[in-house]
Amino acid sequence: MNSDESPVYIRLRQHIAAAVLRGDFRAGDQLPSVRALAAEHGANPLTVAKAYQRFQDEGYVEVRRGVGMFVLTGAAERLRTAERHHFIKTTWPRIREQIDLLGLDTAQLIEGEVA
Repeated sequence: MNSDESPVYIRLRQHIAAAVLRGDFRAGDQLPSVRALAAEHGANPLTVAKAYQRFQDEGYVEVRRGVGMFVLTGAAERLRTAERHHFIKTTWPRIREQIDLLGLDTAQLIEGEVA
């Protein structure tokens, strides 16, 4: 499934996960408010809240009532491990199937030599 075809809350979760993995948000950092992120992405605040809830359920962030949502210590490392596992088990097999279907040379793909 193309990420553009994913539900909005999944795309928002991917956006936040990438920001944590890049180091844009480190342990102890406050994430943007639900309203701010909703406005930035043109999303419904309830949809953003759903994406944030997934992060809370997965143990990457904590809510401080009346203050906001904060990245927990070790979240980036645990998130990287989980995202790697997801990529290897779910994403890579679909990519590999598409590579084979199109008759692409993986060595050329890795070297960026495919036109």
